[in-house]
Amino acid sequence: MTAAAGGCQDSSYKQNGMQSKSNGNHGGNGNYVCFEMPLHYPRYKKEDYEAMPEWQLDCLLKQYGLPVMGDIADKRNFAMGAFLWPSEINNK
Repeated sequence: MTAAAGGCQDSSYKQNGMQSKSNGNHGGNGNYVCFEMPLHYPRYKKEDYEAMPEWQLDCLLKQYGLPVMGDIADKRNFAMGAFLWPSEINNK
């Protein structure tokens, strides 16, 4: 993952083409809404999250629609809790 002009860039992140019509409860103007989802679950280890720079944690959390709040320790703990199995977090 690399930073590009103040934003996140990841080749595994792309629009999957799913669309749904507005049902009237969300604006009701008949516009289509595109759902975007990263194609792969992150494959980082605990050590990777511990060494990951803050900008990369921000990008990762944003890609999965997760909150990007708190200091870097909060973000690391949140990312590890979201993406690692409990046995991986407590290992070491």
